[in-house]
Amino acid sequence: MDAQAFPPIGATMTSPDTSPTLARDAGAVDAPHPSGPLAGYADWPAYLERTTPHRPGDERGDALARALGVRRPSAADIRVEHTWSNDGVDGSELSWQLPYGPRTRAWLLRPAGIRSALPGLLALHCHGGVRSVGAEQLVETDRHPHPTAARLRRDVYDGRAPANDLARDGFAVLAHDTFSWGSRAFDLTRPTPRLAEHIAAREALWRERGEDPSAADRFDAISTLHEDSLAKAAGMLGSSLAGAVASDDLAALDVLAELPGVDPARLGTFGLSGGGGRAVLAAALDRRISATVVTCMMATFASLVPAEIDTHSWLLHSPGIRSAGDWPELARPGRGQSVLVQYGRYDPLFPAAGMQAADAALAGSAGYAGSFHDAGHVSSAAMQDEARAFLADRLRA
Repeated sequence: MDAQAFPPIGATMTSPDTSPTLARDAGAVDAPHPSGPLAGYADWPAYLERTTPHRPGDERGDALARALGVRRPSAADIRVEHTWSNDGVDGSELSWQLPYGPRTRAWLLRPAGIRSALPGLLALHCHGGVRSVGAEQLVETDRHPHPTAARLRRDVYDGRAPANDLARDGFAVLAHDTFSWGSRAFDLTRPTPRLAEHIAAREALWRERGEDPSAADRFDAISTLHEDSLAKAAGMLGSSLAGAVASDDLAALDVLAELPGVDPARLGTFGLSGGGGRAVLAAALDRRISATVVTCMMATFASLVPAEIDTHSWLLHSPGIRSAGDWPELARPGRGQSVLVQYGRYDPLFPAAGMQAADAALAGSAGYAGSFHDAGHVSSAAMQDEARAFLADRLRA
């Protein structure tokens, strides 16, 4: 990416269409889309065929990239769609085009009025069982939030917008929709016969319960059903769901590192739940990330299989990932890196013994810090305050 081609703050552009689409009525859908479960990403198979897995250049990173089929796509046609300034933050809504799929929507936040080079943070949204929104859950803008983003901020982020808080702390924060979320969601308007059957069953269940889900909630439920087909297709194409998500994240990291006003020598990342898993992978795949915060996304693989197979999505249960190492081993900081892992003592998604075993496996590693909180599967205010202090210390914000 050519940093000099980046549009100036305040440029006026046309906003991309970021509304996920799905069939209105499973019983009345047209013939399946010719791209099948990859509708909206018809160009993805050809891209995977002509590229090879990313090679970070170290044994662990190379093994991980190979196991997950991670690629290194480049963002093109980067646009500023909208700007605002509010409550100590200067914000920009951005978009860019990767070599496959729809345009990526993202938000860049900075402390108001500051144009000097700042440490950069890649903010990674959680899975959350939703795909109608992605990074918007982390960001407060000058516009009315998507209802799902507002609900996630209320329920899992203690009512806060973490990206805004970190921007006020002196960071340039980039939060992007990743592969299959938000603006990068798949087109589900013409489902395959198999997915249509699953949709019909879900519709019947809603009717039986007297439920009338919103369009966003309906899309989220159907996207969860679609994830199985998506993971299957990714595996047959030499990648994986986790690998495709990591590929989007690496492209976003390149965007962040090359933005004017970002110090590429001071890069970090953070995330809750699936976002924490993405942070683990990003730091293992790119050593430029020197500080990482992983919230409620750490346990040994042995503690998750078989009891917790249905608890987590394909984003964690990725075929072949154990060939690259156990989850704590993949999170172990490399030379010049540091990681804070935050555990929720009452997290219902990770067994206590698995979290304790992971902490024990990481204890003593240079650059590792672990903390246990009286919390469930959330990023509480106390966790966020600890994370902000950790990132400020490690990245000299």
